[in-house]
Amino acid sequence: MNMQNLLFLVPLFPLASSLILLLLAGRLSAKIVAVLGVGSMGVAAILTLFIGIEFIDMGSHSFQQVLFNWLPIADAPLNFGLHLDQLSLVMMSVITGVGWMIHWYGAAYMFADKDIQRFFVYMNLFVFAMLMLVLGDNLVLLYLGWEGVGLCSFLLIGFWQHKADNVIAAKKAFVVTRVGDTAMMIGLLILFSEFGSLHINTIVDSTVQVSQSNLWLACILLVGGAVGKSAQLPLQTWLPDAMAGPTPVSALIHAATMVTAGVYLIARMHPLFLQVDGVLNLVAWIGALTLVLAGIAALAQSDIKRILAYSTMSQIGYMFLGLGALAFDAAIFHLMTHAFFKALLFLTAGSIILKMHHQQDIYKMGGLFRALPLTSTFLLIGLLALVAFPGSSGFFSKEAILAATYEAHTAGPTLWWIGVLGAFLTSLYSFRLLFIVCFGPSNHDLKEADYKPSSQFVVPLLPLVTLAVIGGFISLDFVQVFGPVHHPHLPLWIEWMPVAVALAGFILAWILYFPRSSIRSNDGTFSQFCRDGLGFDWLYERLFTRPLQLFARINKSDVIDHFYHFVGWFNFSLNEILVISQNGKLRWYLFGTLAGCALMLGGVVWWH
Repeated sequence: MNMQNLLFLVPLFPLASSLILLLLAGRLSAKIVAVLGVGSMGVAAILTLFIGIEFIDMGSHSFQQVLFNWLPIADAPLNFGLHLDQLSLVMMSVITGVGWMIHWYGAAYMFADKDIQRFFVYMNLFVFAMLMLVLGDNLVLLYLGWEGVGLCSFLLIGFWQHKADNVIAAKKAFVVTRVGDTAMMIGLLILFSEFGSLHINTIVDSTVQVSQSNLWLACILLVGGAVGKSAQLPLQTWLPDAMAGPTPVSALIHAATMVTAGVYLIARMHPLFLQVDGVLNLVAWIGALTLVLAGIAALAQSDIKRILAYSTMSQIGYMFLGLGALAFDAAIFHLMTHAFFKALLFLTAGSIILKMHHQQDIYKMGGLFRALPLTSTFLLIGLLALVAFPGSSGFFSKEAILAATYEAHTAGPTLWWIGVLGAFLTSLYSFRLLFIVCFGPSNHDLKEADYKPSSQFVVPLLPLVTLAVIGGFISLDFVQVFGPVHHPHLPLWIEWMPVAVALAGFILAWILYFPRSSIRSNDGTFSQFCRDGLGFDWLYERLFTRPLQLFARINKSDVIDHFYHFVGWFNFSLNEILVISQNGKLRWYLFGTLAGCALMLGGVVWWH
C-alpha cells in the first residue's frame, strides 16, 4: 500500500475530532474528550511518520494528491489538492509531532476545566487549519488555512472569556494580524492578475513575462502578511499579549503553528522573491531589527510567559534574517529546532505556573531548583538550546543562519553583527530568567505535595527534551526545493563569535542576577519603557486608535444615520397610531372598514 495516498487523512483526523467534539458538546466526560482530542493528533503524527519514511525511501521529489474539483475560476480552475515535498513534510512533521505533545500536556493541564471540550474543539481545528496552510497546493487553500489559524487563535487566546485581559488580547491579536492578512490578500489578487493562476507550482515555475513593478508590489504585500502572522516589526505588538490564553495555547501558537506561518510563506514562494530586487534585503532587515528589539524588551519583563513570547519574536527574527540572506534551508532548520525547545520551554513554564498556584511573576518564584529539580532541569535544557549552547539543537541552526548572513549580498557583515548582538541579548535574558527562577531567593510557599512531579506533565516533555538536545543532528534535505546548499568557509573567529558573546551574556547575567538576599524588579523609566514593548502600543494608540475613535464619534450622527433614525421613528409612530385603533370594539372595526371603503370609492371617482 502506498502510504502517500493516505496524505489526506493527516488533516482529516484533527478536523473529524473537532467536529465530533463540537456536535457532542456537553455529552462527553473529560476523559473521553481528552482521548478524542489527543488521540486524533497521535494518529495524525504516526501517519506523518510513515508517510515521511516512505517519501524519503522512495526518493520522491514531490507528491500531488487531488481530492476533488473545487473552484472554476476563469480559465484556471482550482482543485482541492495537497502537495507534499521536503518543505511541507518538515512542516507537517513539526505540526503533528510537536502538536501531539502539546495536546497530551494540554489534556492534563485543562482536565479540571469545565470547558475542556471547547478547548479541544479549538485546538484540533487550529491544527487542521495549519496543516491545510502547509499542504495546500494553491494559494487560495493556503489563504483559507491562513485565515483559519487566525480565527482559531482569536478563540484560543480569549478562551477564558470571563477575564477582561483575555478578551482584549484576543481582539488585539485578531485586529493586528488582519492588517497583514489584508495586505497578503491584495498580493494574491495581483499574482492572479499577472499569472492567471493561483496554483503555487504554476506561479513559481512560470516563464511568462510579467510586470516587474506589479511583481515587486505583490512580494511586498506577501511580506506584509508574513510580518503580521509571524509577529515581526512593525506588527509584533499582539504576540506578548497573547500570553493571556492557557499555556498549551501559547506553546501551540509559538512553537508548532501560527507564528511560523510567515516563514513558511516566504520560503514556499522564494522563487518569486528572487526575481525582484530589494525585497529579501528588506526581509533580512526586518528580522535583524526585530531580534534585537525583542531581546531588549525581554530583559525588562517579569512575567515568565512574556519573556518567552519576546524570545519567540527574537528567534523568528533569526528565521527572517536567514530568509533574507538566501539561507532558506537554514531558516527552516531553525524553525524546526525552535519548535522543539520553545514547546519545551512553554510547557515547563506551564508546570511551574501550576505549581506556583498560577503565579507568573519571576520575582515571586526563586529557589525552584531545590523545590522542583526535574522541572528546573527541563527549563535549563530548553534555555541552553535557546542560547545556542554548543551541541544543542539551537546551536547548529542559528550558526547556519549567521554564517550565511555574513557573506550574503542581501545581508552582509552589518546584519551579521546585529545577529551577534541578538545572541548576546538572548543569553543575557535567558540566564536572567534561570538565575531568578531556579537559584534566586525563595519567595513562595510551596506545599510538600507540590514538589512531586506528575507523570501526566512529565511524559509529554521527554520527547521534547530529547529533541532539544539532539534535534540539531537531524539531517534535512531541501535540494529539490531550494537547490544545492552552499556551505561558506569563514574565518574561525566569525564562526565562534556568537558562542563568545553568549558566554559574555552568561557572565553578565551571573554578575547581575545570581542569588543574593533579594532581587527586585527595576521600575525605572527606561525599564518601564522596555517592559511596555518599547512604546509601540503607545505610538499606535495615538496614531491609529484615537483618531479612529474620534472619527467614529463624529460620524455616528451623520446624514445617513439621521435618515435611518427618521425611518425608524416614522414606523414606530405609525404603529402607535394603529395600536390605538385596536381596542377590541366591533363598532370601531366596522367604522374603519366603512371609512376605508368610502375613501377608496372617493379616490376612484376623483380619478375619473
